[in-house]
Amino acid sequence: METCGLPTKPEPAAIDGQTASLGRHPGERITAYERLIAVEPGIERKGARMPYTSINGNMYSFLDETGALALRLSPSDRAAFMERFGATLHEAHGIVMKEYVSVPASMLDDPELLEPWFLASHAYALTLKPKATTRGSSSQRRTGPERKVP
Repeated sequence: METCGLPTKPEPAAIDGQTASLGRHPGERITAYERLIAVEPGIERKGARMPYTSINGNMYSFLDETGALALRLSPSDRAAFMERFGATLHEAHGIVMKEYVSVPASMLDDPELLEPWFLASHAYALTLKPKATTRGSSSQRRTGPERKVP
């Protein structure tokens, strides 16, 4: 829809009756996600724009730009979750994320139902090969490595 020849803002995306502006998470979804993360001491929420959890460099849960929760599960857990809850593989930016399932929105409000799956996701991430960090020291990131002038 255009007004005075200028496009208007797109309508907010609907998530099971809740609305979320793209790029912003509904406060209730973030709060529910933080409660879920708190079930296991030592798990830390990361990410300012896209809340996520990771261990050893491997991400295993996140809220996407629409506020949908994705969990990374082992092949057997993934198949069981999809069959039990009618879930699908998570899709982000048009790409299917083969190891992640999209958690039905109502499950985020049911911690007793979701907690074992979140913990299974964490346990699976612990089995993955740690990713090497590519970050150098902060001074190297800003200015690059020292170079000798000929």
